[in-house]
Amino acid sequence: MSVETITTISPTTDEPILTRAGISSQDLERLPEVATAAFNSWRKTTLKERQDIVKKALKIISDKQDELANELTVQMGRPIAYTAKEVATAVKRAEYLLKISEETLQDTPGEEEKGFKRFIRKVPVGPVLIIFAWNYPYLILVNSLIPALLSGNSVILKPSPQTPTIVEQVSKAFTEAGLPDGVIQYFHAGSPTIIESIVRNPKIALVAFTGSVAGGLAVQGAASDRIVNVGLELGGKDPAYVRGDVDIAWAAEEIVDGAVFNSGQSCCSIERVYVDEKIHDEFVTAVQEVLKGYKLGDPLDKTTHLGPVISKRSKETIEAHIKDALDRGAVNATPENETFSKLPEKGNFVVPTLLTNVTHEMRVIKEETFGPVIPVVKVKGDEEAVKLMNDSEFGLTASIWTKDTDRGYELCEDVEAGTVFVNRCDFPSPDLAWTGWKNSGKGVTLSKFGFDQFVKLKSYHLKDYPK
Repeated sequence: MSVETITTISPTTDEPILTRAGISSQDLERLPEVATAAFNSWRKTTLKERQDIVKKALKIISDKQDELANELTVQMGRPIAYTAKEVATAVKRAEYLLKISEETLQDTPGEEEKGFKRFIRKVPVGPVLIIFAWNYPYLILVNSLIPALLSGNSVILKPSPQTPTIVEQVSKAFTEAGLPDGVIQYFHAGSPTIIESIVRNPKIALVAFTGSVAGGLAVQGAASDRIVNVGLELGGKDPAYVRGDVDIAWAAEEIVDGAVFNSGQSCCSIERVYVDEKIHDEFVTAVQEVLKGYKLGDPLDKTTHLGPVISKRSKETIEAHIKDALDRGAVNATPENETFSKLPEKGNFVVPTLLTNVTHEMRVIKEETFGPVIPVVKVKGDEEAVKLMNDSEFGLTASIWTKDTDRGYELCEDVEAGTVFVNRCDFPSPDLAWTGWKNSGKGVTLSKFGFDQFVKLKSYHLKDYPK
């Protein structure tokens, strides 16, 4: 039977760089069967056995850091100066989850009573389907893969067609580390109907999805005719509020990094900037100075700060958001920069764009841009800033920048987002719950709560024999 051919297009050249064969319907049916058989033995291993295999696999991945970094740069366009850091950070994040796994997965005792023994045990749910995105594939994957395996589940991985080698590298590392056959499987697919088909398979006990809101809704819809948990890590429109008391040059540097790192292609990138009117003009000037020092260009050049965005479609969306803002009265305040004016002839390069005079009627404020755009909105003070920060269908992260950290904390109380920062942004900390509010998703990864979706509770109520 013929299967689809999946082609990875270079964001740097717009030319094909990889192909992978899709999966046949018969093989798709087999994946959950194999996963179920593997689960029935893997779940009976001890936590220590599972921990040892994960540790060995992480060491293998860490040792290949430079090779994996090069693959990432070629496939998704992030500059080579930064991709090794993703691999290293993914390993560190996984090591933290390893460290807390014993305490997190231990039994919870009930009340003591003579003649009885009662406790609650966390047991694995079964085969887990993990569908993950291209923008930070190693970081996103470990969020679900590590707690899934440590909890005793088998997993089926579905990568983005843009970064197909990630599952191959990770699966190989775990095989070399001694993971039994079938505990990790993967497949390549571009067709939504294939993904929806496996989501509907009754042997899949949990679906963990990271991607767009539209993709998340499609997965949730496919799972709606049966009882199965679906974890969704979706988009963001993350706001930053710069109060009038900050060191302006420092705040500008941090905000620019939070907005355009990885070409703005992060669910927790800063996509809206609210600035106290008292410092607005000075802040804009400071942002311009920071942008003058950025280099846009070839991602394989170690001096490059910004590479291309992922696709022609993404570039068109970003440019449409910018055009809509300008048509509605925004001002393009992007400074002159030789690398901004001499873009490479090929590839999906987008100039990191600073917009002022921005309002909430513009698409660049309402919709997820997922690109290197910094829209600045002038506000009168705290009350207006928080009101506008909350005026969004998304609620992933938000940041407040101020010397008065106590006041920053107070404002965080009223901000509608799963993670709130003071004087920091764009940093999922492994000891904190990573969770989206509103249309940014549902469920939790990271922290001790990140294990919860991968287990189900089983209560044991044991009574001594009465005679």
